[in-house]
Amino acid sequence: MVYLASCKSEKSRIEEQPDAPGKGTITISADESFKPIVDELVKVYESNNYGTKINVQYKPEADCIKDLWNDSIRMIISTIALTNGESRKLSDSLKVSVDQLPVARDAIAVIRHPGAKETEFDMNDIKAILAGTYSQSLIPVFDGVKATSSVRFIVDSVMKGAKLTNRAVAAQTSDSVINYVAKNPDAIGFVGVSWIGNPNDDQQSSFLKKVKICRLKSTDSTGNYILPVQANLYGRLYPMTRDLTYIVKEKYRGLGTGFAQLMATEIGQLIFKRAYLMPGRRYYVIRPIQLNEDSI
Repeated sequence: MVYLASCKSEKSRIEEQPDAPGKGTITISADESFKPIVDELVKVYESNNYGTKINVQYKPEADCIKDLWNDSIRMIISTIALTNGESRKLSDSLKVSVDQLPVARDAIAVIRHPGAKETEFDMNDIKAILAGTYSQSLIPVFDGVKATSSVRFIVDSVMKGAKLTNRAVAAQTSDSVINYVAKNPDAIGFVGVSWIGNPNDDQQSSFLKKVKICRLKSTDSTGNYILPVQANLYGRLYPMTRDLTYIVKEKYRGLGTGFAQLMATEIGQLIFKRAYLMPGRRYYVIRPIQLNEDSI
């Protein structure tokens, strides 16, 4: 009888909550750089949980971080990870449980006009381009007029305090960067690889016809110039690699927790894989192989 009473109490408690993993509506914030993949994740979650609705506000990463202190936003998706101190402060201030996890590995792709001849760079070249001291007068173009994750990575991890050239252009969105580069031979764009990495996506396939993806010098000792493909992201061989992380803040096990769990499950990881990001919650073994052209 005690067991049945406790089960009934638990069931009643869940029913009284405004949302749960299988019901309700929530609003989350996501960095605009990851719109294609987040849209797909939401589509799959809602189709598997008919009583749910996840409203996504796409914003620059800096605004997503501000939303951590907004009671109406239950979750953010970006490349930011909280320190233990920041997580405790957020939890104590809002009286919520804070959970975060890196779920995939992304990269910043460098793109150029399809007619551009120079499409291989090392990181010294990239820094010189961004500073305006490169041998060619190229125009850097970023995704967003405010601090997106791509801009923050460029400023913090590439420039490291050095000043950006005054010629740098901030386009409104990632697809605006692609269109700008497609029309300007002297432009060089920086966008999340999830916007152009999937040749099986109709929109991204159309983007790949407009621009050319550049190769960057590998971080290992080979000196090879490589593309931001999954195998190169896995070992961080591609130099502009970053992790995609979710941060959930809830007072109970709600819809935000359910959506976060999807990202870490096999279904969510498969969605990342098909979007040509590197799944972050699975282990892989990369083996060198040699193809014999005569046998192909």
